[in-house]
Amino acid sequence: MATKEVVVELVEKLLTLENEVKLLGEEKKELIAAYKDKLDVKAFQAALRIAKIKGKLRDTSETEFDNILLTVEDKLTIDWIA
Repeated sequence: MATKEVVVELVEKLLTLENEVKLLGEEKKELIAAYKDKLDVKAFQAALRIAKIKGKLRDTSETEFDNILLTVEDKLTIDWIA
């Protein structure tokens, strides 16, 4: 059975990690804000998300992905206009 010391140690380590994650999130926001006058930050963030998604699809051909994406975009555009 876990001792009180072990539980306290685990809680302290988890709290430290959570604080570090929060600080990194704040730094990320500051970094993005620093570039808002240099480029379209929303477009950059969208491109970054797409690049990360494409990176996860290593087994899928880029042509297949592009074809599927075009079909989805066309459908969304038609539905959006209608």
